[in-house]
Amino acid sequence: MQEPTFLILASLADQPLHGYGVIQAVADISGGEVKLRAGTLYGALDRLAEQGLIEVDREEAVDGRLRRYYRITDSGAGVLSGEIDRLRRNAAAAEQRLSRRPGLSMGFAAGGAA
Repeated sequence: MQEPTFLILASLADQPLHGYGVIQAVADISGGEVKLRAGTLYGALDRLAEQGLIEVDREEAVDGRLRRYYRITDSGAGVLSGEIDRLRRNAAAAEQRLSRRPGLSMGFAAGGAA
């Protein structure tokens, strides 16, 4: 799974959000490292909806414009959970290998300064 897809699903894990809310949540979750553009986001939302991972929760008119809220589906939550497990396993394997590197302190391997 690509990082933006993971972050979009994660942003919707606890509550429905509209597009701009997803953009803000992704930036927050990633510590500002991932900044989605609207065109990229809406293409991804359409693809995730086609795959049944998210769905439209509701629509409302705000200042004459339609605001669509999205929510993660049960299937999407299962996919997100599986991806979290996969990332944890990969991180643990990488950390274990890195800890065996000569001259490297465990503080560094466990997330210290790069």
